[in-house]
Amino acid sequence: MKRLWLLSLFVLVLIFISSCKTDTRDSLPNVVIIFIDDQGYGDIGPNGAIDYNTPNIDKLAVEGMRFTNFYAAQAVCSASRAGLLTGCYPNRIGISGALMPWAKIGISDKEMTIAQLLKQKGYATGMVGKWHLGHLKPFLPLQHGFDDYLGLPYSNDMWPVDYDGTPVTKNSSKPWKSKYPPLPVIDGNKKVEEIRTLDDQGKLTTMYTERAVKFIDQHHNEPFFLYVAHSMVHVPLGVSDKFKGKSRQGLFGDVMMEVDWSVGKIMTTLDKYHLRDKTLVIYTSDNGPWLNFGNHAGSTGGLREGKGTSWEGGQREPCIMRWPGVIPEGSICNKLSSTIDILPTLAAITGAKLPDHIIDGVNIMPLLKGVPDANPRNVFYYYYHRNSLEAVRKGHWKLVLPHKYRSYVGVLPGHDGFPGPYNTDSTGLALYNLRRDPGERYNVLEQHPDIVEDIMKEVEKARKDLGDDLTGHLGENRRQHGTIEEYEKQ
Repeated sequence: MKRLWLLSLFVLVLIFISSCKTDTRDSLPNVVIIFIDDQGYGDIGPNGAIDYNTPNIDKLAVEGMRFTNFYAAQAVCSASRAGLLTGCYPNRIGISGALMPWAKIGISDKEMTIAQLLKQKGYATGMVGKWHLGHLKPFLPLQHGFDDYLGLPYSNDMWPVDYDGTPVTKNSSKPWKSKYPPLPVIDGNKKVEEIRTLDDQGKLTTMYTERAVKFIDQHHNEPFFLYVAHSMVHVPLGVSDKFKGKSRQGLFGDVMMEVDWSVGKIMTTLDKYHLRDKTLVIYTSDNGPWLNFGNHAGSTGGLREGKGTSWEGGQREPCIMRWPGVIPEGSICNKLSSTIDILPTLAAITGAKLPDHIIDGVNIMPLLKGVPDANPRNVFYYYYHRNSLEAVRKGHWKLVLPHKYRSYVGVLPGHDGFPGPYNTDSTGLALYNLRRDPGERYNVLEQHPDIVEDIMKEVEKARKDLGDDLTGHLGENRRQHGTIEEYEKQ
């Protein structure tokens, strides 16, 4: 009898432990991040897009929260993606600019990505689309926490290398209108096909969407993280026959309509498995529009300059987050936040342990919940180039530091796939009140010396911590990117 009682108790304990584990897993939300390439603040319907419709993105905004002061980690491809996935300013972890196909570096295996963070809690992790954090095998997604990957290892405009790293010569006099050297499509760690023509480019959005839907189909019964990093609307623009000629804004509008279709397919798949209330969806972009491509570029919505600059048009991005029952429907958040805040926010939501090293993001869950007067982030650093501190924002004040920058002002943009030239400009010390002057037109430096003095304290903190090439500061807490030599020693 005693043995039977002990056996029954043991079975009950196992059932209790199992149920606790199930309850915990059931309480974990799925996470879907949709990351668009080169999309400007004004390129979605809720922010004023014209001559094409984005009904699925519009619906996300109606059902969730639209952010009006949300920033990419940096105003260029690789750096921006590094910041999103690690919760760090990209210059902290040694990633800058846009890694070229012949680069022998990438994200370090000492960094923790969102995928690795969520795998601590048993998440299935998948990615489709543009990676751009190193194209050689040690740097690819499967080596950094993702279970599944299909996409391009770098930008769709890059004259690539053979997949063993041998450079291919580029003829820079041709626009992206016909054939060019092949772009490798990677499935897992292997090249499975090549993108060779503009028609091939038109297959990318559908290819990524179908794989994203398949991933949800396969993992709808467990918590999952899906990172959808579209190659569009980066030039060269490519669109499928489903949307060719459908907009009143030419090819760019057609491509935006197809991106919106992709958002709709992913949302419909979540609904198919009754996952709407169990999924946090985040929609945003890596940097502002590449304005010298004219009608093949997007819109900053009136913000100053564009991609590749630390002015607002380069780094302030459209952002929508939806999580029914948690994020208030139809809400607007005007508080400062950034892609680097997503990782620590997901750690707070799931109970996952943050990395031991320094990260720069903050938990913005109070903003998502609509907590009155919540303000988890009050300071943001605008870095560009390798490690140049070009501006600091505190509250609604932005102090721009003296620097040279490429400019889209004073030169005509290109047309139909041909880029126009850049101008070169410079700025001295300038102060802008972004509450009343988001276009950064009025330098009020002389009117507010107290504000300048206060923000300069933040400037010195940044220079001490992260460094600043413009003033010769090295920074005390920077880390190295990954190298092939480092992996070969392991």
